[in-house]
Amino acid sequence: MKQNTLRYSLLLLLTAAIWGFAFVAQSVGMDYVQPFTFTAARSLIGGIVLLPFIFIRAQKAKAGLTFEEKSASWKQALPGGIICGVLLCIASNLQQIGIQYTTVGKSGFVTAMYIVLVPVLGIFFHKKTGIRVWISVALAVCGLYLLCMTGGSFRLQRGDLYTLCCALMFSLQILAVDHYAPIADNVILACIEFFTCGICSLIPMFLLEQPQIHLILAAWLPILYAGILSNGVAYTLQFFAQRGLPASTASLLMSMESVFSLLAGFLILHQMLNGRELAGCALMFAAIILVQIKGKEKESINS
Repeated sequence: MKQNTLRYSLLLLLTAAIWGFAFVAQSVGMDYVQPFTFTAARSLIGGIVLLPFIFIRAQKAKAGLTFEEKSASWKQALPGGIICGVLLCIASNLQQIGIQYTTVGKSGFVTAMYIVLVPVLGIFFHKKTGIRVWISVALAVCGLYLLCMTGGSFRLQRGDLYTLCCALMFSLQILAVDHYAPIADNVILACIEFFTCGICSLIPMFLLEQPQIHLILAAWLPILYAGILSNGVAYTLQFFAQRGLPASTASLLMSMESVFSLLAGFLILHQMLNGRELAGCALMFAAIILVQIKGKEKESINS
């Protein structure tokens, strides 16, 4: 049992690492293509990557079912997939625009604010919010202040503002997933979500940008990393590993994404944060951890 727990934990840590290093891919991708083009390409690739996994699983689990029965899973997941996909489209493109004006590490930590925002937004859905959440919010705000303070005063730069709005949209997307995941096949839901995000991104791509095939091909490595590894592989790892771990443990491991983004920015792009910004990251990470701490005794009884 302990070996299985360790295996699931390592898989989720790998997932967080893939997501963290994806911030580098997103940043490098902007050297070749514009934000909507990058998001459209990675999302469509992510949806395509999940199709074989869905097909193979369906063949094993539903070999004796009719075509109508097999297609029922897709119909059931369609409304939720579209809603989640639209929210993901807005969040991803805000993040992609913002990463042009800030460092990979700052983008990772500001984006991670969604972990703190989700329980706060839960108030509007009549979910209880304890004192721990409000302490986390205070820590996160202090961390954001240190991270974004310039010239002795608090000033949200363009990239920070876009990324903060992205965190808010990711919070809404997570609440939508939380609503639809129990009533639909999760992998099919994600597949529809990715395709919806990609198709929605195509509209502003053609209206506001000038996509060129040779530039998209020049950005093949960051696009494929974001599409195949960050969207397709990491999601599949999360789906497999999260089933074997308590929710609080899984969330804590996945929140390491922000730390890996900071590490990736330093190792690959040689982006460094000063002492004040690192202190801000530390406060924000403390807020992320605090908001996820739950009663382990209660959780182990329920599991």
